[in-house]
Formats: sequence, structure tokens, C-alpha cells
Amino acid sequence: MKLKITGIQGLMVFENDFHGDERGFFYESCNEKWFQNKLHFVQSNISYSKKGVLRGLHFQTKPFVQGKLVQVIQGEVFDVAIDLRKDSKTYKQWHGETLSGINHLMMYIPEGFAHGFLALTDSLFTYSCTNFYSPEHSKAIRWDDEDLGIIWPRNPTDLSKLDKDSMKFKDYEEEIK
Repeated sequence: MKLKITGIQGLMVFENDFHGDERGFFYESCNEKWFQNKLHFVQSNISYSKKGVLRGLHFQTKPFVQGKLVQVIQGEVFDVAIDLRKDSKTYKQWHGETLSGINHLMMYIPEGFAHGFLALTDSLFTYSCTNFYSPEHSKAIRWDDEDLGIIWPRNPTDLSKLDKDSMKFKDYEEEIK
């Protein structure tokens, strides 16, 4: 496993040790040693998204903030994480990474980040979380907010009602004052 530096404190991209031949493949999808035994995942989720679907930018508030280890099993997504930690040197900075069933990259998104992805193809996506899902603490920021300046590889063709009605980043900042 190789670690790729993102420039955002705590945000990590892993390049897996992939072992494959004509019979198939094997790789580790999670190992506590990668996180020096400091993280514990309590919930794992799988989602399927058709090409053009954008999910995000989602996050949870205290006491249910979540860290996420995300990866694509099949297909390809453009995955984005934004630092929402007000006291962080990288506050409001974002990082995007193409994750696919071919490149086997994984991204660890620390607690205090918003997360979203755009399915570039029909995609099977999995993520493990450090805290449980709590609908009462779940929030979303607009994927196309001008204040964030995220450069998506293309525009989405499908958004949920939640993602269409997400708050602007300025509104989020007002909430945390």
C-alpha cells in the first residue's frame, strides 16, 4: 500500500497492493495498521449510482461526525472531500480524486469533512464510517457552490431532491458561528 499526499491535513489517498492474474484479483480493502490502530469503523455501506448521478456534498454534525474510507468496486467516480474544520489550516479547501474499479485507489476522509462524488460511469461504491448514520445530524452543501470553486469533470445529469436543495456554503458558515 502506498500513500499519496493530498495537501489537506488528514485526507489520505491509498494506492493498494493489487494482486491479479487471469483467475481474478485480491487486495486489502481496509487494514487498521494503515491508521496506526487509531480508527475504528462501525458501519459499512454500499451504493450503486448510474452514470451522471452526483451525491453530495454530505456531512454530519456533532456528535455524529464521520470519517469515511471510500472506494469504488466497479465503475469510476470523481470523489471530492472539503475540509469543514474551522480551526484547520486547510479549512474550505477541497481535493478531488478519480476512484475506479481499475485503479483501486481509496480515500480516507477525516471527521469534519463534507464528501460527495459524481459517477462517471455506472458505479458500485463502498465506504466504511467511523460513526453511525444519524438523519437528524445529516446535512449537505451545494455541489456547485461558487465559494468552494470545485472543478467537476462534467456536470451531473441526476441529483436527488436533497442535493438540489442543499445549503450554500455561506449559510453553513452562518450556522457554525
